[in-house]
Amino acid sequence: MSKDFLLYNNLTQSKEKFIPLDEKSIRMYVCGPTVYDDPHIGNARPLVIFDLLFRALRFLYGNKKVNYVRNITDVDDKIIESSQKKKISISDLTKKILKNFHEDCDYLGCLKPTHEPKATEHIKEMIEMTKILLDKKFAYEKNSNIYFDVSKYSNYGQLSKKNISELEAGARVEKSKNKKNQSDFVLWKPSKDNEPAWESPWGKGRPGWHLECSCMSKKYLGKEFDIHGGGIDLIFPHHENEIAQSVCANGTKYFAKYWVHNGFITMNSEKMAKSVGNIITIKNLRNSINGQIVRLALMSAHYKQPLDWNDKLINESKNTLDKWYEEYLNQKNNEDIDEKILLPLLNDLNTPAYIASLHVLYEKSKNGNNEDKKRFNQACNFIGLLTETKSKWDNFKKKKINLDETEITTMISKRNKARNNKDFKLADKIRDELYQKGILIEDKDDKTTWKYK
Repeated sequence: MSKDFLLYNNLTQSKEKFIPLDEKSIRMYVCGPTVYDDPHIGNARPLVIFDLLFRALRFLYGNKKVNYVRNITDVDDKIIESSQKKKISISDLTKKILKNFHEDCDYLGCLKPTHEPKATEHIKEMIEMTKILLDKKFAYEKNSNIYFDVSKYSNYGQLSKKNISELEAGARVEKSKNKKNQSDFVLWKPSKDNEPAWESPWGKGRPGWHLECSCMSKKYLGKEFDIHGGGIDLIFPHHENEIAQSVCANGTKYFAKYWVHNGFITMNSEKMAKSVGNIITIKNLRNSINGQIVRLALMSAHYKQPLDWNDKLINESKNTLDKWYEEYLNQKNNEDIDEKILLPLLNDLNTPAYIASLHVLYEKSKNGNNEDKKRFNQACNFIGLLTETKSKWDNFKKKKINLDETEITTMISKRNKARNNKDFKLADKIRDELYQKGILIEDKDDKTTWKYK
């Protein structure tokens, strides 16, 4: 590699030159979905960002030298609760959501990871790590619950940069009378009736959420690896706990060398939340917006910064791609792409700067020769754009909206009534249906407005 690759490392809170542990084996782990409900637009951002990082690493070190692991959490409190509410088996629920998730990944133009392990297929490894932590006195048992004792790990808080007293005040710490310290976290717990359960030395039970990533990363990447990624909300407690249990169980200096996290997405400047009724699933975007528009929109801000999802962003991304497709070439070879084109991406995945350079390449392509068009198309293809034929792109644009104004206003009235009754599930469903049919709505000053996409 002739150019430095810089990444912001949340562990050191600084931008660093990426130096792999082994240039012949680049190893990256990213926290994947908990398959209890369909992924929403906020979940789409890490899918696209870490797909982009995967592409950059493959280019720099070779496709066969990059090992990208993205896990599937298919046993969890949220999954159990969702299956009970929907009155379907956990197996049926997780299969359905996982199928939708994979369709979402294809829609967003994401490459498949090297490995995609499921938590339920690695219970043996989780029990083994729990045993090790107990034997080393980093964990303790209380009423068939196994907890990690954070007071035994002096570096606890190194990622979140908080001390234990601050962490105990956090809302996401699970309170329990069984714990020695309220910051202690569960490694294994007894299963209740009608919950998934596996035999263990401590009776039938199931693993804590944090344990799976430590065990699966160890299995597929080793005790220490290069990059661990995920959303910024995972820094505490999930990633903090992963570091503690992994370092203590494995007897290593560190767990992952670089920690990379993407920022949040807001919806029209508001935090996405069911209570607000502004969550849009990726599944319901598929029939109204081309996946490349969503992908470009998600790359429009730097991955560390917040991104506001709104009509203006969508329309700008659509208009940009309409323009760029005028210079479409049917070629998908990125092997000989000029490394100079990638310089913005090599500077901590600076997608806004890269997109700006694409606009320059487009103008040159428009007035240039076939070689200029090739360079422009290569640069777009590298980040997963201009990957469809022009005819397919044009056909998608011609989709018609099958709703008249009376139907639209009726649906909005039903949604407003549902929100007033705090039936946010129904309100979300109606909003998603409108979005899927090409109608954008916005809530502002207690009024709801709409327009065609």
